Amino acid sequence: MTPQARRNYVHAMIELRVSERRSCLLIGMSRSGYRYQWIAREEDEELSARLRAIAGEHSTAGYRTAWALLRREGLPINHKRVQRLWREAGLGQPRRRKRRRRTGESVPVKATRMNHVWTYDFIHDRTVGGAPLRMLTVEDEHTREGLAVEVGRSMPSGQVKAVLTTLFAERQPPEYLRSDNGPEFIAQELMEWLTQKGVRTHHIAPGSPWQNAYGESFNATLRRECLNQELFHGVLDARTKTGLWRRRYNRERPHSALGYRTPAEFRDGVRIPLLERGQPSTHHRRRENGRKKRDKTNEPSLYLSVVRD
Repeated sequence: MTPQARRNYVHAMIELRVSERRSCLLIGMSRSGYRYQWIAREEDEELSARLRAIAGEHSTAGYRTAWALLRREGLPINHKRVQRLWREAGLGQPRRRKRRRRTGESVPVKATRMNHVWTYDFIHDRTVGGAPLRMLTVEDEHTREGLAVEVGRSMPSGQVKAVLTTLFAERQPPEYLRSDNGPEFIAQELMEWLTQKGVRTHHIAPGSPWQNAYGESFNATLRRECLNQELFHGVLDARTKTGLWRRRYNRERPHSALGYRTPAEFRDGVRIPLLERGQPSTHHRRRENGRKKRDKTNEPSLYLSVVRD
């Protein structure tokens, strides 16, 4: 029990004239649990300082990412302790706006191996002077690797083909290439060239972005961690900064869907034993909502009704 919760509880017992034994019995709490007082540990100060450093290096990180980074450093720390210190240090991220979740149809042609399905899409931004920037992003849906973030003032189908040609030379062509129905992606010249390379295309249905969920997630991360954090003075500056971000994304940033490994580690089959144990759940909000519903049912009303009667 936190000190503030304990003070509120004592105040309620005094106001309602209920003994400690009686009140603990009514709410189902042991007296030893009620009397327990948390004592700060000396090593918590060093850990809090390290968490502040992580928050400074990764401005969009949450406590799960901080936990994974500490585990990668060889510190066998529990994620609940990291969460407590993260909150006490005031490092929590602002809660995202709740969005409607679509249920039913899943992502078609789901990737099951590396180079099975790639996805490519466009994302837009502007320089400091207001000039437009257009970025072509390419991702391997299985390993979550960012294969390319190509920046230019415009991006016609010929340049899209040039980017894919470079990637096909570095890696083998994928079996499927997923995209929306933009004119750059459905150009006849590009379609014929992909057919010659043995690559089958999958264009998502109009107005169905969930069919390209991995590409949308990658672009959102690029927007949140790079485009919203940096100022671009030109195309070359944007290429440099997005290239550094892509390298950090692939080799340094832990990914929760990959067991908190980086995409490069997942691709190479690297195992990190400390990351395989005690992983924090990614469904905490659902548990919290269920806990709130349970708290609203019987315990407070039963306690007050018995005491007042």
